Amino acid sequence: MYAMKMSEGGRVVIPAEIRKALGLHEGDTVIWEMGKGEARLFTRREQLHRAQALIRQYVPEGVSLVDELIAERRAEAANE
Repeated sequence: MYAMKMSEGGRVVIPAEIRKALGLHEGDTVIWEMGKGEARLFTRREQLHRAQALIRQYVPEGVSLVDELIAERRAEAANE
């Protein structure tokens, strides 16, 4: 657990140990999630992995949604 003071403009420095553990570097984007009186920090990479895992619950491995969309669009264009 880390304690930090908020500076002017609401700025808080993420401690070096946390940055290192998350693989964060200057200029990286972080994502904050709010809920139940707390804020959680995620890396963009972690949020992408979470989104991919969510999609995999509904789309089996090896199925390309992009290929399916292209096929649907081509079929619609052929019917016009």
